[in-house]
Amino acid sequence: MRQVVLDTETTGLEWSQDHRIIEIGCVELVNRRLTNNHFHRYINPEREIDAGAMEVHGITHDDLEGKPVFKAIADEFLEFVSNAELIIHNAPFDVGFINHEFARMGRDDFLIESQCAITDTLVLARQLHPGQRNSLDALCKRYHVDNSQRTLHGALLDAEILTDVYLLMTGGQGDLSLGGENSMQSIGASRSVTRLDDSRQPLKVLYADDAELAAHRRRVMAIESASGKPGLWHGPPESNK
Repeated sequence: MRQVVLDTETTGLEWSQDHRIIEIGCVELVNRRLTNNHFHRYINPEREIDAGAMEVHGITHDDLEGKPVFKAIADEFLEFVSNAELIIHNAPFDVGFINHEFARMGRDDFLIESQCAITDTLVLARQLHPGQRNSLDALCKRYHVDNSQRTLHGALLDAEILTDVYLLMTGGQGDLSLGGENSMQSIGASRSVTRLDDSRQPLKVLYADDAELAAHRRRVMAIESASGKPGLWHGPPESNK
């Protein structure tokens, strides 16, 4: 199972106002494990960036001078994400911008959702935590994901943080391997059932001996004397011995 956790930064909030993508960050998961394969590009939007957007991500027009336009990276991007399940927080925002970029290239019939399955982690979080704040920062706090480096939004950093949050939201830690190369990558791996060999020896059952039972009764009596109330359990029924 191949999944790609995706985030974008843009020149503004509305693609319908011809705002553009200026950064794409993608992190690859295969069978819910990080592969260290990612896609990250800064993009020249060929327009100014809204001041409000700049306050969120800190990317200026000067930062994007000399960067490729979207058309130049479109095929490379599609090759990376095609046939994967896209994991996106507030998916309609990013999906709308991606489709708008392809429409501007003359591919009006293109829809990224026809190329990839889409999972919206905001919808998932609202189902799991109704009535609570479910921004990415709020989810980081809830799931104890370190986002201390996130003073500004950045597409690749946000995709990496969302990866941790998504795995914890949908399965928790499934592999407690220590010290190995993949030990940190195992956080959030899906739980699996290990079936034991039926030929194994049955577990040995140990019962308390007479001396231990006598000591237990003396302890219960001491508790009764101190509390002034009868003990709830004086020992196992004879049938259990």
